[in-house]
Amino acid sequence: GPGPRASPPRPSHPCVCPAAMPGKRRSLRAAAPAAGEDGLLPSRAPAEEEAAATKREILTLFLKDKLAREECDSTLNLHKLSTQWRAVLRETKDKELHRDITILSQTFARVMDCKDSAIQSLAMDLEEAEEQHAQALRSHLHNIDRLLQLQHSRLSCLEEGYSTQLDALKMEFEAERRTILEQQEQESCYLQDMELAAEQDSIRSDHEVTLNFQSTRDDIKNKSLQKQQCTRMELSRKVEELWEQFQQAIQSYTEATEDQKVTYEALKQKDKKNSREIEMQAKKLQKLQSLITATKGRITSHLQESKEQSRCAREEKDKVLRQLQELKSQMNQARVKAHSDLAGLSLQSSAALKVLTRVVKKAQRILRLAEMCRGLETEEEKVLPFYSSSLVEEEQQESQRVLEETPTEPLAQAMWDSVGLERFWQRFSKVKLEEKVLEKEQEALSQRNQQLRDLLRQYLEGISVIWEELGDHNPFLIVKHKSCIPRELPGARGTLCMRSARSHTPQQPPGPCSTSTS
Repeated sequence: GPGPRASPPRPSHPCVCPAAMPGKRRSLRAAAPAAGEDGLLPSRAPAEEEAAATKREILTLFLKDKLAREECDSTLNLHKLSTQWRAVLRETKDKELHRDITILSQTFARVMDCKDSAIQSLAMDLEEAEEQHAQALRSHLHNIDRLLQLQHSRLSCLEEGYSTQLDALKMEFEAERRTILEQQEQESCYLQDMELAAEQDSIRSDHEVTLNFQSTRDDIKNKSLQKQQCTRMELSRKVEELWEQFQQAIQSYTEATEDQKVTYEALKQKDKKNSREIEMQAKKLQKLQSLITATKGRITSHLQESKEQSRCAREEKDKVLRQLQELKSQMNQARVKAHSDLAGLSLQSSAALKVLTRVVKKAQRILRLAEMCRGLETEEEKVLPFYSSSLVEEEQQESQRVLEETPTEPLAQAMWDSVGLERFWQRFSKVKLEEKVLEKEQEALSQRNQQLRDLLRQYLEGISVIWEELGDHNPFLIVKHKSCIPRELPGARGTLCMRSARSHTPQQPPGPCSTSTS
């Protein structure tokens, strides 16, 4: 409530009471006839003046006393008024607070009722979702069982068809193999005849080649002898020309250096004369050096005196400079320390700002990813976002006890700091496990696909035979780890069906036969 009301300002001059006004008028009226009788009775004037002065003093004292009592009463009344006003304000404030408390209690009860109803509705929704999940799981398992039955029946049908086709292919392959062996015997006889003819042709061609080689060797030898004679004659002529040029160069050198020889002799005489002059100048220099040493001795004596004086001054100067340097160093250290502290503070603040910005960006990215993942969740994940634990009750109690212990290692302390993200890591682990399961399923399916491709390729290779592949390992053409199938036939290229080979025989001679070990 408001404070006590300010007391009214006190009057600076004394207030005259109205009850005292008649007495004052009477004294003035009494003083007027006394002033009129002044001239008649001069002896009574001093006594009346003294009485009037005493009356005035008594009157002033009475008025001052009354004024002080009135001021005390006024302050007391003001204090009483302020206390009563405060009491009134407290009562009104108390009523307002009681009214606010009742309103808040009503609103709190209403909010609690709303929360309770929401919790009950969510619990009912959860029960319904659990029932739906159980029903969906039962239907899913029933569908999986039906699919497994269909797959087993399909596999049995495929195995029966594969066995029948394999028997038919084996019979057809045996027939084709017999025809190929007969054709191979005929071609081997033909190739032996071709081999004899080729050997005779090679012997005749070797004899012709040796005769041609001997004739060309003789021609090359004659040509090389002629070239050697020509080069010898040319080299002798060039040597004679070079010797003449050398003699001419020597003669011209001697003619050009005659003048230089004369100048050399003159310079030699001049050098001797200059050496004598140098000796005389050296003697003069020795004399001058003796004089210089004497003067240097005198200078050194003077310098020692001056050094002694300058040393004292220098010591004082060094002392002052040391003090100055100490003060400068202290000041620089303080400045450097302040600068380093300021730089460290600025670096720490900038690092903290960068870390906070990174944390904010990371949090925003996590929130965006959470929103995206929420949109991609299935109905089952929306209803049951967290899978139930696979641990038994004792293991759960043991893990809870380990979590409640105070960590000592740094890694455990870091994990303790992120205990609030346990639910997040649980969902993350669930997603990772599902991803690994899908990868393993994909790998198994790819291996199965590759096996089926290999079986299909072997089946197709057994049906159609390619001449380029006859030299490779074929599971249907291996007899006692050997294969005698021709690798290349000049008249047949590409893919050739064995059924057409029965009725069609090559008109041109086949290539050489080769055996390959499986």
